[in-house]
Amino acid sequence: MLLKDKVAIITGASRGIGQAIAVEFARQGAKVVLSATTLDNLKETETQFKALNLTDFILTQANVTIQDEVNLVVKKALDTYGKVDILLNNAGITRDGLLALMPEKDWDDVLSTNLKSVFLFTKACVKPMVRQRSGTIINISSVIGLIGNAGQANYAASKAGVIAFTKSTAKELAKRNIRANVIAPGFIKTQMTDKLPVEQQEKIKEQIPLGRMGEPQDIADTALFLASDASKYMTGQVLVVDGGMVI
Repeated sequence: MLLKDKVAIITGASRGIGQAIAVEFARQGAKVVLSATTLDNLKETETQFKALNLTDFILTQANVTIQDEVNLVVKKALDTYGKVDILLNNAGITRDGLLALMPEKDWDDVLSTNLKSVFLFTKACVKPMVRQRSGTIINISSVIGLIGNAGQANYAASKAGVIAFTKSTAKELAKRNIRANVIAPGFIKTQMTDKLPVEQQEKIKEQIPLGRMGEPQDIADTALFLASDASKYMTGQVLVVDGGMVI
């Protein structure tokens, strides 16, 4: 059990990548604080935990763009478990559209949810991690943050910002024995990609040298590596998990 007795906060834990990471961390012995916009959104994740007899978890809800609500999640983790060892920032949305037609609100919503939330949760966790003189921060970006994409200027900017923020955080916190790294997934098979037409899914696969989309578990396995002592000499790094798409 690579994360035995570790306490992990995971945002966006209601489905897809966040859900897979939450389950994997719990299977590896972590006490898991699951966060989503509403508690109802976490019912499916809770069902998975119970089916696997994983009982050391708590459910929390928060608007990840509001500091007071973020602080309450971290406070609940500290009140329940006494520490925070791992922060996994996964919450994210898309509001795709051509730049010339993009409403300002779509820009603001994506930047707030995808980037500001990373700042707010990291800020809230820094003090307890500094007191412990240990901690691991893992931020979920995207290959789109590395290469950009037409129709996703807001999403690309937010995910590129996550990378730059993480590198700065890694430099700032390293002396306190706090590590910060990034995972940049490519196309992962989730509810979002399942909604794409079959023809579009096939065209996406043609861009991927391994010839298939990734699974949420592929990202969960990478997150486990970054959360564990197996990566204890790594900080400020971006691990691209994309089947070779951006070679």
